This record gives sequence, structure tokens and C-alpha cells, in this order.
Amino acid sequence: MTRTDVLVVGAGPTGLTLACDLARRGAAVRIVDRAHDFPTGSRGKGLTPRSLEVFDDFGVIDPILASGVTHMPHRKYQGAEVVAEVDPVAGQVPTPDIPYPVGLMIPQWRVERILRERLAGFGVAVEAGAELRAFEQHADGVTATVGEARIQARYLVGCDGGRSTVRKALGLSLRGHTPDVQLMAVGDVEVDGLGRDAWHQWFTGEGAIMLCPLPGTDAFQVQASPELDQDGSPLEPTLEGFQRTFDRIAGVPGVRLHDLGWRSTYRVNVRMVDRLRVGRVFLAGDAAHVHPIAGGLGMNTGIQDAYNLGWKLGLVLDGHATPGLLDTYEEERLPIASRLLDITSERLDAVLDAIKERGGGVDAVATPELSQLTLRYPWSRLSRQTTSRPTGPRAGDRAPDAPLRDATGTPVRLFDLFRGPHFTLLGLGAHCAPVLGEVETGARIVKTYLVGPGGLLDDGGHVADAYGTDALILVRPDGYIGLVAGPEEKESVGAYLGAVRH
Repeated sequence: MTRTDVLVVGAGPTGLTLACDLARRGAAVRIVDRAHDFPTGSRGKGLTPRSLEVFDDFGVIDPILASGVTHMPHRKYQGAEVVAEVDPVAGQVPTPDIPYPVGLMIPQWRVERILRERLAGFGVAVEAGAELRAFEQHADGVTATVGEARIQARYLVGCDGGRSTVRKALGLSLRGHTPDVQLMAVGDVEVDGLGRDAWHQWFTGEGAIMLCPLPGTDAFQVQASPELDQDGSPLEPTLEGFQRTFDRIAGVPGVRLHDLGWRSTYRVNVRMVDRLRVGRVFLAGDAAHVHPIAGGLGMNTGIQDAYNLGWKLGLVLDGHATPGLLDTYEEERLPIASRLLDITSERLDAVLDAIKERGGGVDAVATPELSQLTLRYPWSRLSRQTTSRPTGPRAGDRAPDAPLRDATGTPVRLFDLFRGPHFTLLGLGAHCAPVLGEVETGARIVKTYLVGPGGLLDDGGHVADAYGTDALILVRPDGYIGLVAGPEEKESVGAYLGAVRH
């Protein structure tokens, strides 16, 4: 029997995010997946601005950005006639507090490849063709049977998708409903006769077909109304079927589909579990919640689940936090999952209404909530506000970015200070200088910075714009504000961290 700290089941974006976060913290982690080969299909095809911030923290933002595009016009047709073209995020540019204001179009398989490479840098490889068969919990861990091997882990996390073996073994079910919405046929296909400069969309009373170029490839992702048999049941997607659907709905001569690769069908479900933790076993991503694809939040919400859980497991494993910290994963993420189901259902209805109008399309899904930048945890026990301030973010909010300069004049950003597995304590303003060195933080898990005279320079006043002044701001390892306190309340920082540890 082999031993590890955490066994991650499922090597999609959720599992890989969690494994990367744990590995950079020095935890022993194994990640297994039942599939023998890594997926090559596009599946999810977009990252939200908040997910880009996660990958900035992981140090992989450059290859991620190099593999995608940030602006993809939506071109809508009736037959060969272009009836509308819109860029849903036109005019949105980086600002001092939001460096990634728009999402990134990128195929999921490429995200997974980049995360696997990052994980390999920590000496951890995905164990492919390794199927979880069973597990049992006991007082100090979980014993899992993977293939023919037995693995002893302190914790197990199911990131194994909508048909999760882990969820079923826990006796949990995805509760909710399946709306009366048709299946969607999807696939990756090459196309002759269409440019790669836009997401091409046709919506008619006969159905819908959309062709979206996948950055860095020769392929388009096709999404189409499924063909039906004589009994009205959907047929399995095929190249010939996609071509027939295109000819019937779009009818544009000279457009030929070829080289179909990955293909699948998708039925809308609105379902989630009522628990994210049973003892030493957790659920994350699609294993815990499934929802309409409107807004592309599936992959991204799994990434956020993993990012929330990773730092908490890391602190517990190395003895810097009480196991009770792990209860806050469910406390914080379960309400987010519930809200996610509501948002995506609302956006799906908006899209279905929009496509009935000439020029309408999937851009009707766009709302600020879909960026995930407004996600916050004000209800959490980890969000503490000990002072009343007229400006600036509150405990539980995302911590904004801002430019600074160090004593030599070298530019640095708040996100540079936050990057890594630690808490970050910011002392904002001259009134914090006398007390910052006296704050009891526990140096191994907290890095402390003064922004003001004698410390980092607020370049252009953007820190003050984003946070206000004269405050102690404790930023969690996942980039959310844990504590907002006045300069005279230095003991509140020690009390906060003490509660985490004990």
C-alpha cells in the first residue's frame, strides 16, 4: 500500500487546478484518471477573467494567454446574409485593478495540457488509465482501491465529472431538474469556406448551428440542433449529420465540413448536491453541480472550487490550520453553486428569447456576473470586518490589483505580492507603519507589506483608489479579503490567524 496526503480523482481542469495548488504547497498529491489517453476535444472553450487571475497566481498566465484570443466577434446570419455582428466585450480594456477584464477563448484540452506541464514541474504526473474502484474512510484517512493498487490518503477529492464515481460512492445525488430543452450536438470539425475571424451563428425556426474557430488549431467547434430519428429521438452526431444540418439551417453554398474529431451530445441539466464534504472526502466541479452551458461557467466554476479548497487543505496538511478550516469549503462554495444554477438558467432563457429576434444570439448571455470577478463570500466565517470604512472593498470581496514601485523605483503589482501560497498583509498608509512590524502574523504563512512612506509607493494612487487608506488588509491565499481592520487594531490580525490555526 502506498501513501499520500491527497488523492485527486479526475484530471480535468478542476482536478489539475487542485493538484497544482497542493503540489506548490509541498503537499504529497496523486492525481488519477480512468481515461487511458488525455482528451483532445475542445469541450469547454473559454476561461473567465477570474480564472485568468488564478492562472496568474500559478505562474502559467503567459502560455494560457498565448494559446487563446480575448475578442471573438459574434457574426449572425440569415442564410448567406450577415444580419448582425457584435463583440460582447468591445471596449473593455485592462485597468489598474482588473488586469484581465475579458475572458479568453481557448479549448479545454489546451488548458489541461498547460496545467499538466505545470504539475510536472512539481514532480507530479497524472496517472492515466487508473480507475477508482472503491474507497473506505477511517479515523485518520481514506483507503482507496485504484486499479489493482491500494492507496492510503489523508484526504480524497472527487473531481470526476457529472457521472462521478466518488459522489455515487458517498450516496449523494445531483438534485434538481432537467429542463424541457433539446439536446445540443457538439464536435470539433474543420471547415472550408468560412473565415476564422468570427464565431458564425445561424438561428432559424428549423433549429440552430454555430461554428466557432478554436485558437491555435485548424478546427472549429460546431454546436447544432441534433438530427432526430423517425421517433423524434436524437441521433448520434456524425460529420454527415453536421453537414446536413448546416445545409438545412444555414444553406450557404461552398461551405464544407470535414475531419470531424471529438463529438458529443449535451442535454441541459440544473442539478447540484446538498453537501460538498463527507468526512475526509470532498467533491468539486461537475461532480458536485451541473448546469446550463450558457456563460461557459462549467470549467471555470470547477477551477474556483479547487482554488478555494487547495489552500485550506494545504494549511491543514502542514499543521498551520485546524481541520475545522475545511468546513469553510462547503460553507463558501455551496451557496455559489446554488447561485450558479440560477444565473445560468436565467442566461439560457435570455439566449432562447434573443435568438427569436433577427440578429439575436448567444451574446445575450453576457452579464458582469459571468466574469466571476464579482464573486464574494461576505457570509463566511473567514470574512471579518472590524472597522467601518466609507470606501474600499469589504471582507469577503475579491482583492483588486494595483501598480506599485519599490524603494529602487522598480514597478511591482499587488498581484505580484499576492502570488504564491501565503496570506498577504497590507498596511495602507503612514498610520500603519508603527504597528505593522508588531503585528503577530506567524511569518511562515503571511507576507507583510507597507504601502506608504518607508514602504512601497502607491504608483498613481491606484492602491488608494481600490482600497482606501489607513487600514490593515489581510488577503487570503486565494485572493479574497479575509480581514479589514483599522491601524490601531493590530491584535485583530493575530486573532484572525489564531482562529485559522485553532
